[in-house]
Amino acid sequence: MLIALPISELTPGMFVDSVTKQHEGLNSIKIKTSGLVRNQAIIKRLVTEGVLELLIDFTKGDAAIPDKYKPKKSTASQKPITSSSKTKPPAVKPAITLEQEFAKASISFEQHNRKLQALYGDVTTGLSVNLKVIDEMANDIVSSVFRNTSAMTILTRVKDKHSYNWRHMVNCAIFTAVFAKYLGYKEEAVQQLAMGALLHDLGQAKLPQGIISRPSKLTGSEMDIIKRHVAQGLGLVKGEKGITPLILDMIVNHHERLDGSGYPRGITAEKLSRPARIMAIVDVYDALTADRPHQEGDEPINALRYLLAHKELFDAELVQHFIKCLGVHPVGTIVKLTNERLALVLEGNKLNPIKPKVKLFYNAKHGHHVTPKDLDLNESDQSIKIVSSIKPLDYQINLARLLKEHLLN
Repeated sequence: MLIALPISELTPGMFVDSVTKQHEGLNSIKIKTSGLVRNQAIIKRLVTEGVLELLIDFTKGDAAIPDKYKPKKSTASQKPITSSSKTKPPAVKPAITLEQEFAKASISFEQHNRKLQALYGDVTTGLSVNLKVIDEMANDIVSSVFRNTSAMTILTRVKDKHSYNWRHMVNCAIFTAVFAKYLGYKEEAVQQLAMGALLHDLGQAKLPQGIISRPSKLTGSEMDIIKRHVAQGLGLVKGEKGITPLILDMIVNHHERLDGSGYPRGITAEKLSRPARIMAIVDVYDALTADRPHQEGDEPINALRYLLAHKELFDAELVQHFIKCLGVHPVGTIVKLTNERLALVLEGNKLNPIKPKVKLFYNAKHGHHVTPKDLDLNESDQSIKIVSSIKPLDYQINLARLLKEHLLN
């Protein structure tokens, strides 16, 4: 049985019949060969070559057909429902584990950053925004978040100051989707919010890039130039198909503050919508925790403290919800425990944010890796606690490699 799958759904064990879609903008060789996908390295190479979609032959290889692609059974032979028939409850979708979703999310995350980098470059050279690409990215991010909240969020902890401009927009889309889902927004609304987050800083591509990438603090006049990115961003998308008032609101008002000290208009709390307040919180949180050309990223707990301490700037109630949503130590954070072990935070605890689920992997006292062990710090008989969050480089830990070692099968 031949089924076309996006590259994000390709897994080891599948047999590739052919490549049906490949990014035309890359200077890569068109892949025409077929064969068995034996490991993640092959998938990564396909992603690098710009492959977008493949035709999979499920009569070959070891992988089973994903449920959503299985042909639906005919209902013609089913018995009619009578008064004596027992109605079955609707089928519950099986939970997607962190490991299952992370395999897809890690590929998609790399793709999104490459696509947004290319789109950013297009805008810098004067081309228009390809909103179809933005919409597809938003849809993929939201779908991943609704399958498993942690997988995409963990990837936001991987830092790269040289690609901050587009990584920031992807990260903000992920955080916005996770936060909106937590707040109870329906998936359609979360899609719009994620799209607004992907577009909120795109206007910076129209500014002098020497200022954007300056490795030192900006002067007052340079900051005035930076502030123009809001108007530039609005000009890029206003009136385009698929751009809703909600998306425009997020682009225009993400730098506004409750006390009127923000820009570009200096409006106050009564004129700021909830989406604009959400975008402001997410934007500042990622900016503070990411490595940027002029500063090293701070730890999440310090960024959350900053948001809490500035009630005059940010919606205090939303900040409290944001902390409960992400946790004091967000997923993907490395923490030091009272037993002198380092652990990777895998899952938050909404009721008790200081007691997440973690995976022990390193002996900090003796400086060596240990056999990984999952630990729920919220269990009643658990005496181990988190002492602090730590920076991976303090222990010469490559976070990207660590995540792949412990989360990719």
